[in-house]
Amino acid sequence: MNVNQHPPHPDHDRFGFRSVPDGLYIGGAWRPAAGEGRIQVIDPSTEAVIAAVPDATVADAAAAVEAAAGAAEGWRETPPRKRSEILRRCFELMMERSETLATLISLENGKALRDARGEVAYAAEFFRWNAEEAVRISGEFGIAPSGANRIVVDYQPIGICVLITPWNFPAAMATRKIAPALAAGCTVILKPASETPLTAYALAALYKDAGVPPGVVNVLTTSTPGSVTAAMLADPRVRKLSFTGSTGVGRTLLAQAAKNVISCSMELGGNAPFIVFDDADLDAAIEGLMVAKMRNAGEACTAANRIYVQSAIHDAFAENFTQRMAALRVGPGVHSDTECGPMITRKAVEKLDRLVVDAISRGARVLCGGRAMAGCGFFYPPTVLVNVSPTSDMGCEEIFGPVAPLYRFESEAEVVAAANDTEYGLAAYIYTRDMGRGMRVASKMEAGMIALNRGLVSDPAAPFGGVKQSGLGREGGQRYGLAEFMEAKYIATSL
Repeated sequence: MNVNQHPPHPDHDRFGFRSVPDGLYIGGAWRPAAGEGRIQVIDPSTEAVIAAVPDATVADAAAAVEAAAGAAEGWRETPPRKRSEILRRCFELMMERSETLATLISLENGKALRDARGEVAYAAEFFRWNAEEAVRISGEFGIAPSGANRIVVDYQPIGICVLITPWNFPAAMATRKIAPALAAGCTVILKPASETPLTAYALAALYKDAGVPPGVVNVLTTSTPGSVTAAMLADPRVRKLSFTGSTGVGRTLLAQAAKNVISCSMELGGNAPFIVFDDADLDAAIEGLMVAKMRNAGEACTAANRIYVQSAIHDAFAENFTQRMAALRVGPGVHSDTECGPMITRKAVEKLDRLVVDAISRGARVLCGGRAMAGCGFFYPPTVLVNVSPTSDMGCEEIFGPVAPLYRFESEAEVVAAANDTEYGLAAYIYTRDMGRGMRVASKMEAGMIALNRGLVSDPAAPFGGVKQSGLGREGGQRYGLAEFMEAKYIATSL
């Protein structure tokens, strides 16, 4: 379809950003930045400026750390039940305001409204889950092997946390960090992506309404993230850094954090293989791939990046999958019938073009899509390629868009080797009716998360994270997510 056929969305001025408070959120108050700069927020569907937010400086970063430090003792001593009730209220308010939040996400991020609604529900669930876990933080008690003393282990909040989140899931990436940090008794400073700051500020207002005390959550946006983040990490009161973003930026932050020996959780890039064996349920595998590849138009770290299909079913799979991809409706995210929204920036579209052109130059054949859409907005059509060389750029880089390269394979050993031939190790997908083979291949995958006969792997109740260059630590789960924000204190006593 031609995206320019759509008129401006009638709710563009009514929903979302009009109700977002104007200011940095520091110490429970909305305040201007120390400097006069503003960061423009662009609607990627129209390229229109929809808002401008404060541009925080190093001085604002220092103020945020000071506010978090001032609130730390009070929040640390707040009874777990009280913390739990506040987190539960955050969940309830997110669900009450879900449509407004989803529309806001669609406007500033561009994702299809149906995906934005799914993100809000997913993001809210982190508050419900951690509200339940906040009252279950328990220590350990035992006898030393020598019998000479008792071993007592107490779990305490790690301290002030700096949280850095990306633009692709502006609500969920924030709540996945904030909720367990607050449940553990930590105070936080959130630095959201400058492309999608409005959701972070809307949620900050929500936290205030839910009863989160001043200074417990602070939010600042900046166009100079390097210096602002470095200033916070240089403060000895900051004891935790949790980052979601690219591997390159993650390496830089790890080096900065090392100067003060700051605990780090890193959720970095991915290059997920999606493996379809010839005994798989073809329809189920295609349905799963549509979720794994096209959720958020492919702009997800868990997105299927390299699609391996066994030779016996490769051609049928490619034909059916191409039909599904070609039928997707492309358009502005806030339109209810949109199935694939725009990319976040023009630069993202140019990257996809580069990857496709490189693949074609190495012998790939385009089955659908394959060229940026003309007109206003950062649109790229759903694209399928076959005969893709494993050495092409898209075989080695994170695609982060609606481009699906298919690779043919013959044997289990061959596909395991190919799937693991990457520096990344975040997620992997396997489709087969043979559960023995499925579990065997899953055990051989060098990835932190495996989806077996499923296209969706993320769940607040499960540990999220990767291996190799995909990161350090885990978010979510019964004990993993909270543990990232706590320190174990050992007490030896003869009593």
